[in-house]
Amino acid sequence: MAYNEKDLKRKAEAYLQAEDQEVFRKAVEQELAEGNWEALYDRFYTSLSFGTAGMRGVIGGGTNRINTFMVCKVTQGLSEYLYEASSNPSVVIAYDSRNYSDLFANEAALVLAANGISVFLYPVLHPVPMLSFAVRYLQTTAGIVITASHNPAQYNGYKVYWKDGGQVTPPHDFGIAEHANAVTAKDIKKISAETARSKGLLVPVPEKVDQAYFHTALLNLRRPALVQNNPITVVYTPLHGSGNLPLQHLLSQVGIKCVVVEEQQEPDGNFPTVPLPNPEYPEAMKMALKLAEREKADIVLGTDPDADRLGIAIPLSAKKDTYHLLTGNQIAALLADYLMGADGEQLMKKTPLVVKSLVTTDLVKRIVESQGGRCKDVLTGFKYIAEEIASLEGPKGEREYFLFGCEESHGYLTLPQVRDKDAISSALISVEMMCHWASKGMTLKDRLDQIYDTWGFSTEAVFAKDYVGATGKEKMTQIMTGLRKLNVGDALAGHTITSKQDLLDGKQTEFPPSDVLILFLEGGDKIVVRPSGTEPKIKYYFFFTADGIDRTEFEQNLGKRIDAYKAALS
Repeated sequence: MAYNEKDLKRKAEAYLQAEDQEVFRKAVEQELAEGNWEALYDRFYTSLSFGTAGMRGVIGGGTNRINTFMVCKVTQGLSEYLYEASSNPSVVIAYDSRNYSDLFANEAALVLAANGISVFLYPVLHPVPMLSFAVRYLQTTAGIVITASHNPAQYNGYKVYWKDGGQVTPPHDFGIAEHANAVTAKDIKKISAETARSKGLLVPVPEKVDQAYFHTALLNLRRPALVQNNPITVVYTPLHGSGNLPLQHLLSQVGIKCVVVEEQQEPDGNFPTVPLPNPEYPEAMKMALKLAEREKADIVLGTDPDADRLGIAIPLSAKKDTYHLLTGNQIAALLADYLMGADGEQLMKKTPLVVKSLVTTDLVKRIVESQGGRCKDVLTGFKYIAEEIASLEGPKGEREYFLFGCEESHGYLTLPQVRDKDAISSALISVEMMCHWASKGMTLKDRLDQIYDTWGFSTEAVFAKDYVGATGKEKMTQIMTGLRKLNVGDALAGHTITSKQDLLDGKQTEFPPSDVLILFLEGGDKIVVRPSGTEPKIKYYFFFTADGIDRTEFEQNLGKRIDAYKAALS
């Protein structure tokens, strides 16, 4: 690959002038001195941009990395946009356990304060859902969380929330991006922490905000007597993240014994015990499952670094010697089922609304609508679920109330006071759900089997492929273009396409324009293809049903069917 060395040198030198932190300057300085143009090209061939709700990238020096300069650049753009929305803007900031999260949070706070914006800054790490709650509770104009969610350790990110507590949506995301992308180093304003505090522009988030969140989560229990001092054992892993203290506090408030995986208890942005800090992956939950076997746990919980994703494992027998890690769709179905049953009295007054992403199992829809609720599909991204909750604050709320929001990627919400996925309060409800079925002499596996018997067996698989580097985005575009050429009647892995929906132009469906393709195939199979909005990958979601087919035989042949689809699509 040919490099414009003069242009790369100019970009690198400009970055070095703007970057205050030696930890990010060092590698760039070394590569510049050595003339390592290939490495410099990867750092500077593009600039991280403000995307659907923020930015995310590999930690390091350069404009194609996340570092203090890029955080300050985006924050300056956000500051300018906030004054278009409010004459007296304010922001609350949280951060998780990732490397440099606390540094980035402080740098963002000082840029905001330098622009005259009042900032509430958490003094210690906090989960995403508690930030979302704080935005609404403190009535700030916006919120920021420094996190890269479940990504590998080399990543960090910057997420922006609007005054409703949800991640920014149009027109705000476009407005922020326009300002942020136009900011240059000389535009960035800064003051010292001492000056910001002396002017009253930088204050810690009041302790009462945490207490209000915990109080709300406890009031959200449907059958609190079932969990109060129940002699069960919960095993939990925070995966070195921000969920540990909040979830332990809530469980202690109801008298539930919680045993935490000691090796994964302390916050650590290197995530030394797991290759990927995501509770939906068996490898991340391995230590928790081993601890569960020793403790004879009744339920196993896991949360990712910013505690918005929840993983659950359940014992397969009364001996509690073998545990099964539930899929995101299975958890969604169990929670939807439990909440619909627990809200019988409320159901007589208003219609419960359940909102799910279009890549979440349709089993949730069948459960909800067969019992008098309404289930709404939205695009992937919890901000779209937040929009549906917000719609109930108008006249629509006289007829419906929010019951549950879910995404197959282990994101759940039962608190309308929070507008993002919430692993903390969802974990508490999940413990209550387990206690409820135990009081009926049933395990969660028993109930899941009953759900399949009642509403039909469904199963799913997700296949993702990464496309990194300078050519990755171009390759992703080529793949999506090729798939869009498939027509009704064409065969895919030996199965005929019976219909398709292309969401790209927003004209064929009720969804807004989005780079998503849905293929319906003979036999009831469904495939959703979606490039990730936050990572350089394409995700393929496979949906299968066993209507009228022997379930055992179906499951035995499922692996071959999935492999055939993977081969045809990759």
